[in-house]
Parts: sequence; C-alpha cells; structure tokens
Amino acid sequence: MCGIIGYAGNEDSVDILLDGLRKLEYRGYDSAGIAVCGESGVSIVKARGRLQALQDKIDAGERPVGTCGIGHTRWATHGEPSDVNAHPHHCGHVTLVHNGIIENYMQLKAERVAEGVTFVSETDTEVAAATLNHYYTGDPIAAIAKTAEAVEGSYALGILFDDQPDTIYAVRHDSPLVIGLSDKANYIASDMTVLLQHTKKYLLPEPGEIAVVRKDGVEMYDMDGERIHKDVMTADWDIGTAEKDGYPHFMLKEIHEEPDAVRRCISPRIRAGQIQLGIPGLPDDVLAKTERIHIVACGTAMHAGLVGRYAIESLARVPVEVDIASEFRYRNPVLGKNDLVILISQSGETADTLAALRLAKQREIRTLAIVNVPGSSIAREADDVLYTWAGPEIAVASTKAYLVQLSVLYLLAVKLGRLHGKLSVKDEAELCNDMLGIPDRIQKAIDGDDQVLQCAQKLQNAQHVFFIGRGVDYTLCMESSLKLKEVSYIHCEAYAAGELKHGTISLIENGTPVIAVATQPTLYAKTVSNLEEVKSRGADVMLVCNEGDKVDENLTTNLLRVPKVRDILSPMVTIVPLQLLAYHIAVLRGCDVDKPRNLAKSVTVE
Repeated sequence: MCGIIGYAGNEDSVDILLDGLRKLEYRGYDSAGIAVCGESGVSIVKARGRLQALQDKIDAGERPVGTCGIGHTRWATHGEPSDVNAHPHHCGHVTLVHNGIIENYMQLKAERVAEGVTFVSETDTEVAAATLNHYYTGDPIAAIAKTAEAVEGSYALGILFDDQPDTIYAVRHDSPLVIGLSDKANYIASDMTVLLQHTKKYLLPEPGEIAVVRKDGVEMYDMDGERIHKDVMTADWDIGTAEKDGYPHFMLKEIHEEPDAVRRCISPRIRAGQIQLGIPGLPDDVLAKTERIHIVACGTAMHAGLVGRYAIESLARVPVEVDIASEFRYRNPVLGKNDLVILISQSGETADTLAALRLAKQREIRTLAIVNVPGSSIAREADDVLYTWAGPEIAVASTKAYLVQLSVLYLLAVKLGRLHGKLSVKDEAELCNDMLGIPDRIQKAIDGDDQVLQCAQKLQNAQHVFFIGRGVDYTLCMESSLKLKEVSYIHCEAYAAGELKHGTISLIENGTPVIAVATQPTLYAKTVSNLEEVKSRGADVMLVCNEGDKVDENLTTNLLRVPKVRDILSPMVTIVPLQLLAYHIAVLRGCDVDKPRNLAKSVTVE
C-alpha cells in the first residue's frame, strides 16, 4: 500500500526521489514526504495530499540538498492524513519510512513515553523510529536487529542515521522491498517497476536480512551482523511496459494489453494439444490425487477464483471452495491431507492472502500460488508457483491481471480434468485449441469500444447500478460490479438473477439501471425473463450477450454483444467490454481512473 523509494548516488537526490514517488502513486496514498542527508544533517519535507503539495513546498524554498535520501507515499492507517502523520518520521538519531503496520505499537509507545519520549504524530511508524533510536548506540545493524525482535507486525523500513552519512539501511518483514543496483547509484523501493528507468539489476531481501546501501555498493547482513551473499536478479520488464505509451490512462492501456498478456500466459503452456503447466515440484500424480481445492484470494483475484471454481468443477469434477482470504484463517477451515490450497494475488504481497498461505503450510497442506511478481513473498513461500506473466499492472483497478489469472485457472482446470479422467485426449485438445483462440476474441471485444462508449454515456449519471446473471455469468457480474464501483464511485451490486424475487427486486424503481449478463445458452431464457421482471417495474435495462443471440427489440436499446466462444470460456471475453464500460463511465464522471480514492494497488496490511 504505502510506497518507499531510496537513493544513494552522486546526483542531487530530490528530483530522483520525487520521480520515484510519482511512479509509486498507483499504490495508493494520501500524503508524501522525503528525507535527504546533506552537510547539515537530515532534512525532512512532507505534506498531506497529492505529490503536487509536496512539490509546492519544495519549490517554495524548502528544497533540501544531498545525494542520499528516502521518500514515502503514505496510505493512512494509524492517524488521519496530515502533514504531521506523513512519513518520514524522526526520533533522536533516526529518520525512517515504513510500509506495513506495527501491531504492538501501543505497548512500545508506552515504554518510550515512560523513558521521556514525546511523540508528535498518531502513527505506529513514529513508534518504530523511537524504538530503533532507543536501541541505537552507534551500531546500526545491532539496533535494527534488536528493533526487529521487539516489534510485531509487518514492515519494510528505509532508515537514515544522523551519524551514518550517505547510507541507507533497509530491512523487511512481510512487506515488499527490493534493492536496485547500478554502477552509478543504488536504490531501495517497494517494487521494481519504480526502478526500471535506472536499472534492471536487483536484490530481494528475505525477512530478517538487513541491507546497507551506499553509492558505491550494497552489503547484506543477517540479524547477527554476519555478511551474507545474495544472488543478483534481473528484471525481465522494460521501462516501456511501465509507461502509458500514449494512452490517457494506465487502465485503458492495460485493457488493450490483454490479448498479448493472455497469449503470453497460455501459449507456452500448451504443447501438441496438451497442457504443460511447467511446475517441476508439482508432479501429475499429486494433482491426480487432489480430492478438494481451496482457492483463497481477495477482491478481483477472489472473483477470478470463483470463475476457476466453476471451470474446475465442470471439467474435472473436483470440489472447490473459494474463500475471501481475510476470512479463511478465522473460520478454522477443514483441510484434508489430499487437499490443495491455491493462493491468487497479482502482487504476491497481499497481506491477508499471505497469512492464509502460512496457515495452510502450518497444517501441512500443499500450496500453489498464482502470482504475477517473481520473488514476491507469496511466490517464495508457496510450495509451487504458476506465474501469470502479465508484466507490470500500474492502474489500481485490476484488468489484465484478472484475465491472466483466469487463463491460469482454465489451464489448471483442463489439466485436472485430464488427470482425473473426466476429459479425453480429444477433449483436452479441443479445449486447448479454443483457449489459443481467446486472445483474438479479446481483441475483437476491444475493437467494439465505440459501442461500449455509447452505453457508458447513458449510464454516466447513475447513482445505483445492479448487475444480474446466472451461473458463470453471475461470477462475472461480481467482478464487473467491483470494477465499476472502484473507478466511478457509483454504488453498484451484483446479484444472482434467480435471487431477485427474494428481496432485491424491492430496490427496483423507475429508471434504475440493471445490467444483465447472459452468455450461457442453457440459462439465457431464464436470465432474459428476470430482465423482463425488472423492466416491468421501471428499470432501465442493459443486456450483455453473445453475437447472434436473438434479442427482443422491445427489451432494451442498451445492448452489448461479445464474440461467441465456448460457453465455459466466455468470462475471458465478456469481461472486456464491462471493464471498458467502467473505464468510460469513470472518465465521463471526471474520476481519477488510475488512482481511485482510498484504494491501493498492493494491499500489504490486514
């Protein structure tokens, strides 16, 4: 959620830090600040609001001078958004920025207050700074180790010590952190996309490893102060994938990237009409013995899991449960020895999903991660990993990540179907062929954007919107509803169409927009009947259906047709115009499409 950037080099650090913070805006924030180490010590500038407020302060005469510094974008947890609560925080000899939550900060704060420390903010981060200062006697690594032992919770810390000039110290536990390496300078950041314009070389600190970052090199230590070796990694993304490339918003760019992203995800895993998942540690006989699957995720990833449940149960007849990650571990789930727990997360750092992963591992249940970011916490800790290979996704509202998560789940469903004897060789080959054709169908759906824009213009002033559907279309409605509310701030809900008469229809009145998704031939007539029910009560109806479906011209003038594909694969195409619908409505309403209010891209707090 919060974003961290740090620079140690030969150039003036301020503009480099500010540029890094701009690239971190997608993570979500409500204040920002920098701390720079100069000849007169550490200088801090911070401000509530968007980065422009911080820039204005700096331009008005508060510009610090120095070639080493740290920066931060804060998403408020403890204490309201304000200049005082913004990071960096300073106490004694210590200045730091923090991503995460210190869970025992009240206890630690009481201890520091008893020692005479006066706190100026409401944050847990200032408590972390005070605790680190408490332990600091001239040895930064020893003080960091003692602080790590004292604090509970999640954190990634970027630290400056007053008497350690031009040096950044960094440590993490659960929250993400990368160390960027180059010949001219070295960096810390919350993720590699921030650093791509500077370097593709990086280190991934494990929890409990301490990085000492200077302009001429990086040293890594363990908590005992012993030097450790880390392998240098190379990012396979380039700067172009993290830029808008002429698109007005990242969200629109990423929707247009969906055909290539899906192709890149699917094509290497299909060989001669067979699924080759390419997971060396997960042999076919283990999947063949899987008796039940638990899919655990949050938000959009959880909605992908719901489609995955439909596909796996339909093709493999293996029972699947889908849990919101934040609820999974608190319901004391029943897990069997031949169960498989699948964790889905774009960032691989989602705090609730990571906690669910650790619960499954404690129960000695096999875990499979579906993530986009190599080296992320979930990828490192899961028994096995399926990468989605989507490339960077910058917009907070996930679009192409959802499509590649679906892609992986469909591949897994077909594989399981074959291993469990529910699909023949011919069935597998036909499904593989159909999946290979999906990127072209997605592109065709994108090409119909003009039709989507016309529908968006009719809905832009809506206050409430209802989505209805049956079967896999209902799961798609859930994601479509989330996408619209995320970026446009319109209140909208998704309902199983058959449930309308059990209460929800009481909310329908004259002019209420109702969007029905009906792509399943066996359920089409029933869904249309539900649409007739709401229309008779005054609803302004819109239908999303397949090309070629017969639609009564009196039913609706708001019609979106999608390319026809195999019924079970329809969500991969149908979601595209609904993503575009959410995008266009948000733009028409003047919303900040890429950075919706109160939201963050990587949710690293529970």
